[in-house]
Amino acid sequence: QVQLVESGGGSVLAGGSLTLSCAVSAHTWRWFSLGWFRQAPGKEREGVAAIERDGRSSYADSVKGRFTISRDNAGNTLYLQMNSLNVDDTATYYCAASAYYVVRFSWGARADRYSYWGQGTQVTVSS
Repeated sequence: QVQLVESGGGSVLAGGSLTLSCAVSAHTWRWFSLGWFRQAPGKEREGVAAIERDGRSSYADSVKGRFTISRDNAGNTLYLQMNSLNVDDTATYYCAASAYYVVRFSWGARADRYSYWGQGTQVTVSS
């Protein structure tokens, strides 16, 4: 059983920064690819960033240069550093785990390639 718990969401002014964390509970977690998704009200869930166990990563065009995904294999934690936030980044953010090589196969943004999901954390950016 794999459990993921997000934290770090909140409210921030445009131009500000937030760091999301996702605690992953699984003795084999280091073998999983991990990803961040987000869903805004009335919109479909979209992939934000993904990272494989060796550290290779991918990003949605909308967040490239602003967001950084990283993982602490020793601490079983996934991170998403978000800088230069704008109102379009407002959404519920979810972390997810996949048994696939989602980056090398360009599946980072495909929700159907992830088997385990967290409950989400809200990020609100105001102007």
